[in-house]
Amino acid sequence: MDSLIEYTETRHFTQRQVEQLFLSVGWVSGRYPAQLYRALQQSSYVLTAWHGHRLVGLIRGIDDGGMTAFLHYLLVDPAYQHQGIASHLIESAKAHYRDFLYINVMPEESSNAPFYERHGFCVMPDGVAMQKSHPGFANDGQ
Repeated sequence: MDSLIEYTETRHFTQRQVEQLFLSVGWVSGRYPAQLYRALQQSSYVLTAWHGHRLVGLIRGIDDGGMTAFLHYLLVDPAYQHQGIASHLIESAKAHYRDFLYINVMPEESSNAPFYERHGFCVMPDGVAMQKSHPGFANDGQ
């Protein structure tokens, strides 16, 4: 396999490519490809990782234009994990949001916290992640 990974902020991915990437990591969001695709197209920041024509990684930021940014999605296809792709994506997002006062992440799994800590994030004192799912949608993960 060619190890050359290309990164782009251009949103030329298809709904099917996004669906496949999200389902490859078992995220519920992949079950709603039309909404997921629309959400990514409307997001403040999206950086994707490509191996040829295959979408292998993605990070998404949502922000208020200057004060706070939220990095909601960071995922890498399991076949491409442990190659530094996630680290490249998170560091690029941090650079993109370098002038913001806060960059927040909400890891869905506590096992991912050490990854974010290695990249300069810390658990907020007395912070608690909360979520409300709308009826008709699954409430079992990203």
